[in-house]
Amino acid sequence: MPDDVIVYRNATLIDGTGAEPVRDAVVVTAQDSITYAGPAQGAPPAPEGARVTDLGGRTLLPGFFDTHVHFGFEDTSRLVLNNLDIHPSVHAFETAERMRRTLAAGVTGARDLGGIDAGFRIAQERGLIAGPRIQVALRLMSHTGGHADYTLPTGVNLHECGNTTGEIVDSVHEARVGARKLMRDGADVIKLCATGGVSSPSDTPDDEGLTVEEIAAVVAETRRHGGRPVAAHAQGAAGIRNAVRGGVTSIEHGYLVDDEGIDLMLERGTFLVPTLATFDFEDRKHLMSKKAYDTKRALADRTFERVAEAVRRGVRVALGTDAGISPHGANLAELVHMVRVGMSPMQAIVAGTGAAAELLGLADRFGTVTAGKAADLVVCDGDPLADVAVLADPAKVAMVVQGGEVVAGGV
Repeated sequence: MPDDVIVYRNATLIDGTGAEPVRDAVVVTAQDSITYAGPAQGAPPAPEGARVTDLGGRTLLPGFFDTHVHFGFEDTSRLVLNNLDIHPSVHAFETAERMRRTLAAGVTGARDLGGIDAGFRIAQERGLIAGPRIQVALRLMSHTGGHADYTLPTGVNLHECGNTTGEIVDSVHEARVGARKLMRDGADVIKLCATGGVSSPSDTPDDEGLTVEEIAAVVAETRRHGGRPVAAHAQGAAGIRNAVRGGVTSIEHGYLVDDEGIDLMLERGTFLVPTLATFDFEDRKHLMSKKAYDTKRALADRTFERVAEAVRRGVRVALGTDAGISPHGANLAELVHMVRVGMSPMQAIVAGTGAAAELLGLADRFGTVTAGKAADLVVCDGDPLADVAVLADPAKVAMVVQGGEVVAGGV
């Protein structure tokens, strides 16, 4: 129907493939799909009744993905209690509000790596809440005393009372069972802990988590059930190597990746999701434990050095922020950090669009502004190739389109 057709004209198009931008571009959508994207000179004539939107020379890009968020959290001081101290209904509304803010910032797709259940994905798909299209991990798989074990100092075990973001496993057999439980409960991706972490109470980033054999068992189990990706929380060098050898799809954080780890990631095509926005922590230190704050400060310089080396050598990178540890609704500030570690603005944009869609297994439908893809679009003021920070400012995100519908802003 012609009235389902929208023509976006007078735009600079950055299509998410890494190709040079197209000046004076036109993008045409029909219902929820893109039918044309390219130079105005080659655009088909607009059918009678089509809506024409003049973007006034603004930049049009694909909707972005944040491949590492935690919508269930915002105040990191509450991580230990896993929201045990608030009503579940309030938690649900708070989570929905974080999703809405993230969408308005230009993130039309996200991967939640622990802290919410599959109901939020279903609610978004049904239009009950506004937010990015999401994939969920549900819980983090960890060993006893590992990164996802938040047993309280008093001995209270949150895992036993059902209020937990952890799936505790301590053997190859239990790792297989844990993966089966997560898939049963609706996980789209399995998140496991190959190292300790900054915020966990009982370990450090250099501590190893699940063993190579346990990680390989999880990967094998997912392949038996549709091939879900496996994301590894991995910060220290040894655990990163274990995770890659075990066959994970992505290394989350990767702060202290060494040269051998980089070799392995290049050999196996493993993605790195560096979550560098978590190092903007000084204005959030009141939300952090002393251990977390001191550990983060000690990691900062080495992290940027090692991630820069991984980028220099060509490891595949996807945008992820660890929002929940970093702020929700400011997700595209991660692009600034990606440029800081050696990516060009175009490479950083691709990491948040085409490459991120590839990591999530969605590249056939999302991630680029090309004919046949979903009409998920972001329009921003300014030129992000000249200054990628324009995308980091939600006030400069002029319009967000998801599935062909304007869901935030408007020009």
